[in-house]
Amino acid sequence: MIKSPMEKESKKLSEKSTLGITVKKSEDTSEWYTQVLQKAELIEYGPVSGCYILRPAAYFIWEQVQAFFDPLIKQEGVKNAYFPLFIPESLLNKEEKHIAGFSAEVAWVESGGHSKLPERLAVRPTSETIMYDSYKKWIRSHTDLPLRLNQWCNVVRWEFKHPVPLLRSREFLWQEGHTAFAAQKDAIAETEKILDLYEKIFRDLYAVPVLKGKKSEAEKFAGAEFSLSVEAFLSHGKAIQGATSHHLGQHFSKAFDITFANEKQEQEHVWQNSWGITTRSIGVMVLMHGDDKGLVLPPRVAEKQVVIVPIVFDKDTAQKVLKEAEKLKKKLEKISVRVHLDNREGYTPGWKYNEWELKGVPLRMEIGPRDLEKKQVVIVRRDSGEKKFFPLSQLEDEVPALLEKIHHDLYEKAEKFLKESIVSVKTLKEAEKALEDKKLLFAAWCGEPECEDKFKEKTTAKSLNSPLKQETMRNEKCFACGGKATLKGYFGKSY
Repeated sequence: MIKSPMEKESKKLSEKSTLGITVKKSEDTSEWYTQVLQKAELIEYGPVSGCYILRPAAYFIWEQVQAFFDPLIKQEGVKNAYFPLFIPESLLNKEEKHIAGFSAEVAWVESGGHSKLPERLAVRPTSETIMYDSYKKWIRSHTDLPLRLNQWCNVVRWEFKHPVPLLRSREFLWQEGHTAFAAQKDAIAETEKILDLYEKIFRDLYAVPVLKGKKSEAEKFAGAEFSLSVEAFLSHGKAIQGATSHHLGQHFSKAFDITFANEKQEQEHVWQNSWGITTRSIGVMVLMHGDDKGLVLPPRVAEKQVVIVPIVFDKDTAQKVLKEAEKLKKKLEKISVRVHLDNREGYTPGWKYNEWELKGVPLRMEIGPRDLEKKQVVIVRRDSGEKKFFPLSQLEDEVPALLEKIHHDLYEKAEKFLKESIVSVKTLKEAEKALEDKKLLFAAWCGEPECEDKFKEKTTAKSLNSPLKQETMRNEKCFACGGKATLKGYFGKSY
């Protein structure tokens, strides 16, 4: 299990940031992950436990998620807005199941300056309550529907004792969509559409395959009719939830009295959804693709896609090599490749190689005096370590093709691992053996919360989700309790 380091250890790592990764990923995933995040300059520890600084390389990745997802939801008719960070306690308490699910996580503001507030204010753990207070005012008629808003913001959840950078932060960034419809079928259709878009983010940006499905009753969002999710499975045998799309039914619309006049001028409650993806997705990507040398970035989210390292031996050749390196940089930038020229003095080429490998830059381009003579460069892939010579005249075609190949290969490798990790089990004994082998379970089960609670208590594993398309069950028994099975689902140890 990945654990948060003590502040003293964090400081020590910062002081040694020039060193490479000192542990193997397979032997100590926790320490490996902590070192990669800091030494690859993705995060820095802040003065408040569980609240982390996203450095430019990490924030750039989040910007790519925003740039990718925002146009997709706008095409669907969603508009962006922003709602307050502070939520009055009376609003947060309006939906009983919702507040019960979040009560342990809420951070409260009780005073302003030297004055005690007349009512406690919750620091936004999620925005259903603050947004739906306004939805009640804005929705009057069926002509006001659907109302589909999204906001990009931060949230705070304070319940856990062992925060982990990006994966379990007390403050994190996300987008949260909140929509209202006249018909339930339209709301349900949206939940599945948004889930497809989340799968697309993980596939097309992060090169991470996911399992799409429905969460169990025990694992669904507090106050939801049902929850859908995408789940990833990582090399150390643990699954992690990537994003969620919730159908809220009419639970919140009844609590907040959000009604509309239908075409017959009859009053009805709206049907609602909420959905979100967070900066946790960056941590999922790091754990999925990283290796013993450090970070491995999929090219589409890499701030630097190519780093050019000039090989300079003496002053006589240095000027020519550096001049050609500058020309290469400009040539690639013209075709929208993100390039960095590392012409720092005082560092050996080998030292630079190690640093850029640790930081996960997809392609390293080396050019020296002999390469100038042969009109070529050496290109090294970060993901595979493959090294090849390419003519200077072909780089405008070869570099974009290589970047696409890296993305494809990373996804294919991760997808192969996912498929090979899924084990079908029929009994609790088989499930326990598969979990010991760090596998992901697929099994027929009853779907009862009591059964899942007992399974979780016995194995520390839980249900992840169940495929949306289910095959007909023919007298199959639940793998965990032996009762009548009603569906098939995925189970595993999870964050």
